[in-house]
Amino acid sequence: MQDKTNKNKEKKKERKWWGEMKGVLKNIYHHSYTFSFLLVFLVLILFHPALSTYVNTMLSSESLTISSKRTLVSSGGVFELGFFKPSGRSRWYLGIWYKKVPRRTYAWVANRDNPLPNSSGTLKISGNNLVLLVIAELLPNGNFVMRYSNNKDSSGFLWQSFDSPTDTLLPDMKLGYDLKTGRNRFLTSWRSYDDPSSGNTTYKLDIRRGLPEFILLINQRVEIQRSGPWNGIEFSGIPEVQGLNYMVYNYTENNKEIAYSFHMTNQSIHSRLTVSDYTLNRFTWIPPSRGWSLFWVLPTDVCDSLYFCGSYSYCDLTTSPNCNCIRGFVPKNSQRWDLKDGSQGCVRRTRLSGS
Repeated sequence: MQDKTNKNKEKKKERKWWGEMKGVLKNIYHHSYTFSFLLVFLVLILFHPALSTYVNTMLSSESLTISSKRTLVSSGGVFELGFFKPSGRSRWYLGIWYKKVPRRTYAWVANRDNPLPNSSGTLKISGNNLVLLVIAELLPNGNFVMRYSNNKDSSGFLWQSFDSPTDTLLPDMKLGYDLKTGRNRFLTSWRSYDDPSSGNTTYKLDIRRGLPEFILLINQRVEIQRSGPWNGIEFSGIPEVQGLNYMVYNYTENNKEIAYSFHMTNQSIHSRLTVSDYTLNRFTWIPPSRGWSLFWVLPTDVCDSLYFCGSYSYCDLTTSPNCNCIRGFVPKNSQRWDLKDGSQGCVRRTRLSGS
């Protein structure tokens, strides 16, 4: 009887012990799960791009250096500013590029014709007594500005990259003349795909011939395309598509400026104008696509190029050669004409009497 009583007591102790152990195990599992959840959450905050906090300003006490690999990222994370080195080259540049496009696309280069020869470059604010009041900021639209810390109004910028475009026109950036300062803002191509120095193709506003229009130039003197004048809606020779619900075009002509710009009404769609060798291109990127789509290119074909056919001739894409003399005229240089070079144009088949 005593043995049975002792066995019952031992079983009760065993059940109690197991009950306590289950509570301990349950508590340990709960805290372990909570810790794991917190760890995963912290990892997401630290490394997930959508949750990251980007730094878009630089104080006078701070600097960007090549060795630190620090960059400025615009609010919203579209643009990034920092130093870069084209592949295969030992020269360094300060530039702005699209952060979220897989294939890096540059929008602006500060020192395109004065590269740094080594990796000792530094960007900092200095040179005046008010330096402590000035900050540098990369704006959401890709404009890198210097301003007083208490003034965010664009009219009060001390300096802005939008006044010194390279090969790319971004939304809200202006091309054309600031009549107050005499500044002419125009685009110049890169020398090659991996060399941002000034190339031989330029796109600028021409105000010398009455109605202002844009011209595409080779070596600053040979015109290869003209935009035609502004007709109140668009430049007649630029294939901008009206009615797009995500883009509007602006042209201003007054006593302060003669300038063109475009604005994106849908901020999730990105567009840019870029001049490259002999062409002007509009590219559009609509996330989540992984690259740019070519929207249009100028010149659109050989007949769109200025002076492709000379005097008294016209261009026709359906004929070979493309240049054709008007009625009563013949090629001035038959040999070059047969080689599809109609630049010398045509002359009268029969000379006028007395000429």
